[in-house]
Amino acid sequence: MSLLSFFGRSRQFENLLAENRPRMWRLAYAWCHSRHLADDIVQEALAKALRQHDQLRDPAALRGWLYSILFNCWHDQLRERKDLTDIDAVDEAELPDNASPETDYEQNEIVRRVRREVARLPAGQREVITLVDLEECAYAEVATILDIPIGTVMSRLSRARSALRDKLREQPAKSATLYQLKA
Repeated sequence: MSLLSFFGRSRQFENLLAENRPRMWRLAYAWCHSRHLADDIVQEALAKALRQHDQLRDPAALRGWLYSILFNCWHDQLRERKDLTDIDAVDEAELPDNASPETDYEQNEIVRRVRREVARLPAGQREVITLVDLEECAYAEVATILDIPIGTVMSRLSRARSALRDKLREQPAKSATLYQLKA
């Protein structure tokens, strides 16, 4: 049975894709750190999902199915652009407003440091940590999406968390140091 016949109309399937688009974009951005590239990857993934809608057997697995397509599109981009360099770009308009400029500055610095360190992780670790910690996917779901054993998911996640913890502890927050010197 095709997904379109299951949902009755293609419009419903398109609505489901539209609902999942923001999550897909956030995940793609976490992987590639480029707004434009994330847009391209998500667009390609959604186009593939529309073309291959009949391959989805279980409508309850839609999110994992879409993430798998997104992951494959991401890796297609990596193969095409082996010379691609990650750019550390933070859109400060997306950061939350705070009660004071000092608090806002400190939080911005923390976000920048974490994003920078996540971007420096090896691709496999970055993919796993974003799926598990950002998208809250189960280990089994991540294993299916990335087409790797669940043990590999757990070891990559452990290594990624450990590396992030070490890097974030190793570099004292420059903002706090500079702020204390000026005060």
